[in-house]
Amino acid sequence: MVNILHIETSSKNCSVSIGSDGKLNSLCEEISPDFKHSENLHSFIQWALEGAEVKLNDIRAVSVGAGPGSYTGLRIGTASAKGFCFGNDIPLISVNSLYTLAYPYFNSDYDIIIPMMDARRMEIYTAVFDTQGNPVEKTQAHVLNEFSFKKYENKKILFVGDAVDKTRLFFSEIPGNRSEASFILSYPSAGNMVSSSYKKYTDKNFEDIAYFDPFYLKEWK
Repeated sequence: MVNILHIETSSKNCSVSIGSDGKLNSLCEEISPDFKHSENLHSFIQWALEGAEVKLNDIRAVSVGAGPGSYTGLRIGTASAKGFCFGNDIPLISVNSLYTLAYPYFNSDYDIIIPMMDARRMEIYTAVFDTQGNPVEKTQAHVLNEFSFKKYENKKILFVGDAVDKTRLFFSEIPGNRSEASFILSYPSAGNMVSSSYKKYTDKNFEDIAYFDPFYLKEWK
């Protein structure tokens, strides 16, 4: 059986899961406004392993949320993932955190899914996917402006992430905007990394453990 440890720390949600043969086995996570990831992560890993009834030497790979997101959170998650991989001689997998955020809403009746993470002030980290999970716009740091969503006019859009409140306010003020939009407050969860991580494992799509860096986009201060 292929057991994969998943670590997602790009946001306020410190999230750990175990996937077994591409299916979610156990999940341990907590949303912390104070970013207590350094305190919680290793306990969550232990609890996730216990919940899945597997030992660390049963893990065949570690998958980590690659960002973008919290600079400190990404560093903590990446350092832990690399440590497990080096110590147990197993491969490292990475999954874009915005993809993970959008994943639960693929194959829905929306036209476009726009995951977004707060980058402070009027800036967000975002990407755009169709409902099959194909990228429409690449991952980027974006400052909200009057043209931000113009190209998706008349589309049925889902905005999902922790930046939806300021985006909802901005979106409602765009003159002549006729798009149909829904807004869901959410955070990336390691439980939604399982399928994509397993596919990367079977495809041997691994990161170079020594040189891998998260997708910071910019330093989080």
